[in-house]
Order: sequence, then C-alpha cells, then structure tokens
Amino acid sequence: MTFHLLDGKALANEIKDEIATEIEELGVQPTLSSILVGGDPASKLYMKLQKQACEEVGITVDEHFLDASIQQTEVLTLLRNLNVNEQVNGIVVQLPLPVGFETDRIVREIDLLKDVDGVTPTNLGKLMQGEEILVPATPKGILRLLANYEIDFKGQEVVIVNHSIVVGKPLSILCLNRNATVTVCHVYTRELKPHTRLADILVTATGVPNLIKPDMVKEGVIVVDAGISRTDDGIVGDVAFEGVKEKASYISPVPGGVGPMTIASLLENVVHACRLQNRRR
Repeated sequence: MTFHLLDGKALANEIKDEIATEIEELGVQPTLSSILVGGDPASKLYMKLQKQACEEVGITVDEHFLDASIQQTEVLTLLRNLNVNEQVNGIVVQLPLPVGFETDRIVREIDLLKDVDGVTPTNLGKLMQGEEILVPATPKGILRLLANYEIDFKGQEVVIVNHSIVVGKPLSILCLNRNATVTVCHVYTRELKPHTRLADILVTATGVPNLIKPDMVKEGVIVVDAGISRTDDGIVGDVAFEGVKEKASYISPVPGGVGPMTIASLLENVVHACRLQNRRR
C-alpha cells in the first residue's frame, strides 16, 4: 500500500508564520513561563524546542528549572506568583512530575486563563461540554494535523494508546466530540494487539520504542505516533515505522510529525490566552 506522510514540520512552520504575524498585530509580546521539576530527558528536550519556537515567533520564555528535591509548597508558591504577574500570559508545568509530587494539586493551582496546556480540571471539564477554549497542545496538534489532510473522525474507530491528562484523556474527549468511537489503552491493558488491530485511526504516545509492530495494525490504518524516545539509533517513536508504513494509508514520522505540531499548538494557546487576559483586564 502507498502511504501518505503526515508532515507536521511543514504545517507547524505555516502556523508559526501566522502566529508571528498575529503577535505583531497584537502589539504585545506574550510571555510563557515553563516549569521543570527534576531532570526528565524528554521534558528537557521539549523545553529546548519550545524555547526555540517561542523566540522565532516573538514570545518571551521564562524558564524555571527546579531540583527534584524541592518541596511541593515551593512549587505552589511559584505558581501563585506567576498567576498574579500580569507580564506572564501562559504557564506550563512539564509532566510527568517526579515521584512524591501531587500532579492534581499542582495543576489546579494554575490560573485558568494562563493554563495554556489545558490541564486544569476546569479546562478539561469544558472539553467534556464541547467548549474547546484552551485545548491541551498535543491533542490539539494531532487534530490540526489530521484536519490538514482532510481526515474525518465521524464514525471512525479511534484507538489511543495513552491515558495521561495531557494526551490520552483529552484526546479521547475531543474524538468523541467529533463522533468517533473511541478505545483508550494503557499500561494496564492486558492485550494491546486485539485493540490496535481494530483501529481506523491509531494514536500512540507511550515512549516505548517500536511498541507498535506491523502485525498489530490493519491495512489502511491511519497512524499518529506521538511517542518519543532517544535510542542508540537516534530519536524514535512508538511505531516500528519501516514495517508499519507498508500497511498504513497515512503515518506520522518521528521526529517531524506530532512534535512540531504540539509546540505550534502551544504557541497558539499562549497568544489566545494573552487575548483572553486582556479582555479580563
């Protein structure tokens, strides 16, 4: 089967050009505060790419690198200070947090209009009501990428291999909002293959290299690989790309697929949050 590559890099560059123009018209330089607790390698890489993209479009980046030994109360105090700082338009706490930190408690502290990763309970709840105001960046990027290739969710069997609050859970809601039939798999799913073989659209984001093999998908499947791992062979995704592409109708590469779209979507959210805050003032 001839496959089509879901090129997130090219689309993300188009989106960034639009954002740069929008910021010029806005007349205000938005600021994103990004917080990393501990030294998760994937989060470090994401922050590096995030900062580079922000600088390209005219968004100021305010980075906070915190040791894993820091007290949770200190993280909460930092968030409260950023919430009341009118120069800060977006706040992102890199997930996952180290063991010992209460993720729910920490994300609840983020101001709703500065929650540019869409992880607060209120913003996630709005998704369930069909209000897509500040949508988590990775799901938003995935939807935008598929829409660029005119891929419709209505009536499709969508299988998501991830159940985090930044990818799997919000993406499942967004797909339901678009009338897909959704199955969510995760680390406790007993057998993955019976689920993935049913997928018309398969989205995976586990960070397990080559988890999805050719015998786990059907002919004509649309594969979105949101996983990322650093191996001896370089940066790879969850999908055994060379084999799976022979059965796929569309497939996203790693790197160059979902990653650039996630960052572009985050930048969009920062500008949107800036506008929302200006209205509130």
